[in-house]
Amino acid sequence: MSHKISRRLFVTSALAALAAPVMAEPPAMSLRPLLRPPGLGAGRGAAAVEALIAEARLQGDVGYAVTDTETGTVLEARAADTALPPASVTKAVTALYALDTLGAGHRFKTRLVATGPVEGGVLRGDLVLAGGGDPTLDTDALADMAAALKRAGVREVTGAFRVWGGAVPYRRAIEPRQPPHAGYNPALSGLSLNYNRVHFEWTRAGGDYAITMDARSGRYRPDVTVARMRIADRRSPVYTYHDAGGRDDWTVARGALGGGGARWLPVRKPELYAGEVFATFARSQGIVLKAPQVVGGAAPQGATLVTHESDPLADILRGMLRYSTNITAEMVGMTASARRRGRALDLAASAREMTGWAQATLGMKTTDLRDHSGLNDLSRLSALDMARALAAAGRADALRPLLREFTMRDARGRPLRNHPVEVQAKTGTLYFVSALAGYFTPPGGREMTFAVLTASDSLRGRIDPFRDTRPPGARGWNRRAKRLQQALIERWSEIYGG
Repeated sequence: MSHKISRRLFVTSALAALAAPVMAEPPAMSLRPLLRPPGLGAGRGAAAVEALIAEARLQGDVGYAVTDTETGTVLEARAADTALPPASVTKAVTALYALDTLGAGHRFKTRLVATGPVEGGVLRGDLVLAGGGDPTLDTDALADMAAALKRAGVREVTGAFRVWGGAVPYRRAIEPRQPPHAGYNPALSGLSLNYNRVHFEWTRAGGDYAITMDARSGRYRPDVTVARMRIADRRSPVYTYHDAGGRDDWTVARGALGGGGARWLPVRKPELYAGEVFATFARSQGIVLKAPQVVGGAAPQGATLVTHESDPLADILRGMLRYSTNITAEMVGMTASARRRGRALDLAASAREMTGWAQATLGMKTTDLRDHSGLNDLSRLSALDMARALAAAGRADALRPLLREFTMRDARGRPLRNHPVEVQAKTGTLYFVSALAGYFTPPGGREMTFAVLTASDSLRGRIDPFRDTRPPGARGWNRRAKRLQQALIERWSEIYGG
């Protein structure tokens, strides 16, 4: 993959796609690939599509577009200019934005900064744990940084221990209209640990429960006090949250615990969380630090004693697209915006910056994104804009290598391991919203780019996001939407894949 995507390539490709007409007469669907007879009317093809949509019973909007990747020609479209919620398909736009702005080889840096001299193993000043916007920083990395600090000759710190996360402006939650215990919706900060999640585990011990809150990763699982849990004698709600200033206070309903279990909960005090964990590992190296203090303002000045570098951006984006990690999308997107503007932007301003980039660079004129992850359901884009943008990226080979293989399934939802159509795509799911966009190659070898967006505003309007953790009908709606997406891909493969 090239280090930086060519803006000229994107603009040229997008404009070429915009000039391509929508195919006026799509042929009828067949049971197997057939030669398209001349003069085949649009009616039968359109009827076949509408029958598939009617069978899905989605009670909402369905928009799609499919293009030839190589030429950008639009092969078929329906309600393709209708702007709909893209959900996590937004992350594909974010990936292109970050690659174009930061470059595939960009690495995030987390530093230990000394504000005074180190004399005879004593740091005569403050030690600052300074985050650089790394969304993948984990407990193992902090343990390695503590060991590196000792190897650097530090055995004592006379000043304060400070933590700084100003590379990404603090936000209490990505999307405030989500249940408080949703682990996929943590706080944002330039200093983030373990995707800003804490591990809550409980086991039955006699007539009561033993509970732990820890910052586990691959090699370590240190207990933390910045997030605390108390069992409450009730059946619902399952969780409550209280901001206790210097810590996150949680309660859990005793009636929901059963015999034991575990789950990840979001962290709302990310700098203090990372600071406490680092101090634990520093202490294990014989370096006793004072309680962490959060500092704001500009990046700390001083001598950098230890630097931890993340994996290259391309690898981080591959993980983001595979596991759809919201915090990664937000931190990467906000870092890209800071690079473009020369200063850190809050989430709303950064989303506007990315929207402007998508409109100017990818030709996505209907796009209005409110975040970088798709968690905000007010974001909008059209299937045609998305398909054309992905086609341009496909010609640059910018995104496809990062997308995961999409598994085609049978009528009962079981994976079809030997399905003849190869699909690389990004999914997007909210309650009564389902999106899919990417690339597919039928046996004939002609690669195509597509986007399918489905949403029901009427059904979403009935949801109370703080109470409805499983809205009635949402799971069945989502299954039917996914079956429709696959049926459309199979249709396009049969008709246009020869």
